[in-house]
Amino acid sequence: MESLLIVVFVIGYLAIAFEHQIDVNKAGTALFIGCLCWLIYIVKSGLPPDVVDEKLLSHIGEIAQIIIFLLGAMTIVEIIDAHNGFYSITKRITTKDTNKLLWILGACTFFLSAILDNLTTTIVMIALIKKLIPSRIQRLYFASMIVISANAGGAWSPMGDVTTTMLWIGGQITPLNIIVKLFIPSLLCAIVPILIISFILKIETPDHKEEDEYAYQGENSNSSHSHSSHHSIEVERSQSRSVLVGGLLALILVPVFKTITHLPPFVGVMMNLGVLWIFVEIIHRKDKSEIKRSLSVLNVIRRVDVPSVLFFLGILMAVSCLQDAGILKKLANALDDIVGNIDMIGIIMGILSAIIDNVPLVAAAMAMYDLNTFPTDHNFWELLAYCAGTGGSALIIGSAAGVAAMGLEHIEFMWYLRKVSWIALIGYFAGIFYFLVVQEHMFGLF
Repeated sequence: MESLLIVVFVIGYLAIAFEHQIDVNKAGTALFIGCLCWLIYIVKSGLPPDVVDEKLLSHIGEIAQIIIFLLGAMTIVEIIDAHNGFYSITKRITTKDTNKLLWILGACTFFLSAILDNLTTTIVMIALIKKLIPSRIQRLYFASMIVISANAGGAWSPMGDVTTTMLWIGGQITPLNIIVKLFIPSLLCAIVPILIISFILKIETPDHKEEDEYAYQGENSNSSHSHSSHHSIEVERSQSRSVLVGGLLALILVPVFKTITHLPPFVGVMMNLGVLWIFVEIIHRKDKSEIKRSLSVLNVIRRVDVPSVLFFLGILMAVSCLQDAGILKKLANALDDIVGNIDMIGIIMGILSAIIDNVPLVAAAMAMYDLNTFPTDHNFWELLAYCAGTGGSALIIGSAAGVAAMGLEHIEFMWYLRKVSWIALIGYFAGIFYFLVVQEHMFGLF
């Protein structure tokens, strides 16, 4: 049984990794292997069906918390976007100085991704650089910086990256502790690459040859993502600002809600979504029917990236099956025997997340090492949150932010590998050095 489960999971994983080559969406593959693994388990395990049902429903309860939380958070982000809320932020960036612009955009990306998520932040920022930066080469470096900063910004916040959210909901980390422990490592992960890119931009002056080499192919091609920087409906400035403030508060207050009430985070995000929903209905009561219909939450909710949510569901179901079958425990023991050092295991997982999706990696780690082995807020969970969140920047296809940038700015895989991967890795290891050496020494003094 174990060998069959591993074969199914590996084949499914390869199909997910090469979804663009085989032209099959990863959500469909993930759902199929998730259900197939449990089908194999109930047939081959020899356990009574009611026992397997109980195990599956127990896992589904944990998975549902993540799925419901993501649906709520993603809907709030879409409501803000539909009201042109992000334009209220980006329109204030008017400087033409390349170096200054690099730092401003890097800072905006870093902090926005901590509140929203790295994918949405990347899309918003790349739409902005298209307007501000005419040079194609400069835009490529700016887009790369945005990917690195977005991933770094998402790592230190329980809201900013789905893997950090998973660790928070699973009880491996707490919001305040993860912010305190990972803010500076994540900041270094963003700042060091920005410093290097700013130096490169000074000496690498674009010429016509380079512009031709990396010129747009299919400039007017449609993006597959639901976000759009243009809306046919004109939103009043006061409405746009109020929805932006309300939406950001709805997201920021979720950890506060959890701390005060001790209820699961999905309850907080859904309650805040309900409040925002009612608020949107009220402010549009007197608008024309066309505007009211276009900006209603019922209409906006159609833009939520449901395939991504279904992908998480399928992957987490598959991983939970491998956990119950004892495969992940054996993998943990093998890693301990081969690698030995738990910090090195976390670092390796971060590097792997550039090749393999970080969601199943973190899900596997959570199943491999339980809270009895490493209790809440243990260094391993903090390091895993950092590595899984930022390691994907090493390759353009290693994170959702990178894939979005690749599509929106037509970044070539090999260009990023040659020009940016080494920069991202320097930032990645700079944060790790601070976390493992400097920070550990500082906390050891108290």
